[in-house]
Amino acid sequence: MQKVFESPAAALADIADGSSVAIAGFGVGHSYPNSLVIALRDQGARDLRIVANSLGAGGDFRPQILVQNDQVKRLVLSFSSRPGLPSPEEAKIASGEIELELVPQGILVERMRAAGAGLPAFYSPVTVGTPLQEGKELRSFGGKNFVLEHALPVDVALIRGHRADRFGNVEFRGTSAHFHASFAKAAKLTVVEVEEIVEAGEIAPERVGLPGIFVSRVVRTTTTYPAPKGQMGRRAADSNREYLGKPALSRSGMARCAAALLPDDAYVNLGSGLPTLVAGHIEGKTIILHAENGALGYDLLQGSGEIDVDFFDAAGNFIQMRPGGAVFDSVVSFEIARSGRLSAVVLGAYQVSEQGDLANYALPGQIGGGIGGAMDLAASGSRVIVLMEHCDSKGKPKLVQSCTCPITAPGCVDVVVTDLAVLERIDGRFLVTAMVDGFTADEVKSITPMKVGFADNIRRM
Repeated sequence: MQKVFESPAAALADIADGSSVAIAGFGVGHSYPNSLVIALRDQGARDLRIVANSLGAGGDFRPQILVQNDQVKRLVLSFSSRPGLPSPEEAKIASGEIELELVPQGILVERMRAAGAGLPAFYSPVTVGTPLQEGKELRSFGGKNFVLEHALPVDVALIRGHRADRFGNVEFRGTSAHFHASFAKAAKLTVVEVEEIVEAGEIAPERVGLPGIFVSRVVRTTTTYPAPKGQMGRRAADSNREYLGKPALSRSGMARCAAALLPDDAYVNLGSGLPTLVAGHIEGKTIILHAENGALGYDLLQGSGEIDVDFFDAAGNFIQMRPGGAVFDSVVSFEIARSGRLSAVVLGAYQVSEQGDLANYALPGQIGGGIGGAMDLAASGSRVIVLMEHCDSKGKPKLVQSCTCPITAPGCVDVVVTDLAVLERIDGRFLVTAMVDGFTADEVKSITPMKVGFADNIRRM
C-alpha cells in the first residue's frame, strides 16, 4: 500500500471544480496545511465550497488566498470576520459574491464527526434562542429545547500532521490536533501534509492520532512558514478608560477581579481577548485551564521565552503544559464543554441584557461574525462570567435592557465583571456586589441602562 505522493501539486491535481473542501487550521494561522493550500490555489479549481473554522489571516499562504484568487463560491465557517482584522472574505460576503453559513465551532466539529461516523443528524442545545436557530427543527428532551443539526460530509479534506507513514497513519503533536481528525473522517478524499514521512512501524500504534484508513494521500510539507504572531483581541493590560471624568479599572485589574471569583480546583475556559488576561492572575490557585482546540492544564508562556509552535491555546497564545495536563482533539474538548464539566467559562461580550442574554459574536447589521466556541460554552450550563468594559469605545453602555446585537445565548450570564463593578445575577436580577473606588451607586446607575440592584455591603474593587 502506497499513499505517499511526491508533492502537494501531485496530490491535488484531480480536485474538481465545485468540490466541497474542508481545510483544518486554528485561529489566524496555527497548524494550517499551508503547502496544500498553496497547491490548491495553483491548481485553480473553481466554485469551491470551503469548510473551515476560519480562513486564517495575515499571510499569503493561508486559506484566504483561495478567496483572493476567486476560487470560492460558498463558505461554512465559525469565523467570517474578526474585530480589527479586515478580510477579503468579509468584503465578498457583504457584496453577495460568496454565500456564508456561520456555524458554532463545536457544532462544526460535531457535524464533521457525525459525517465520519455515518450519522445523518443530531440534536444540540447550542444556537437555541439565537439567529442561527432560524429554519431548523426544534425538539424538546427532558423539558429542554434542542436544535436539529445535520452531518456535514465533504469531498476533500486538507489536514496537517506531525508525522505519517506510507499507510497514512498520522501522528499529531501538542494542541495541533484540534480539527484535523474530524475533518479527515468526513471526507471522501483526505490529503495530509506532514513534517516527516517515516517507515511503517516507526509511529507506535498508541501514538497514531488518525488511522490510515481515513487518509488517502500523504505529502511532505514543502515550505516552512513563520509562527503566527499576536494574541486575538488583546490590548495592553494596563490600559483603562475614564467614566464621568474619573479613571476606571485597568484591563489587568478587571482580570484580577474575575480571577478572584474562581475557586480552587476549578476547571475554567477563558475566551479570547480580555478574558485571556485572567490567566496571569491565578498564581497560587489550583485552577486548571481548558482550551477549545484541545488542552487541559496549561499556563501561558510569559515574555519572549522559547515557543513551541505546536502548543497554543484557543486565543492563539503559546502555552506550556503543566504536569498532569492533557492534550486531545476538539471533539473531546467540546465534549468537556457541552457536558457541563467546566466549573466556569469566562467570556467577553458586546452586550449583556438584564435577562442575562449574551451577545458577543457580531455587531448590529453585520453579516457573519466570529462565533468560535462561545455558543457551545455558553449553552453548557456551566457558570458564565462575562468580562467586559462597562461602555464601549464610543461611550455606549454594554449593560442594556435588551440586546441589539445578535444573541449568542439567552439567559446564560451569571456574573458580569466590568471596569466599574461586579454584577451577580441572583433570582433573575443583576445585583451590584462590588464597585471601583471613587464611584457612587448613583454614578454607576447613570451609565447602566439595565435594571440593577445594589447589595447592602458593596465590596470595593
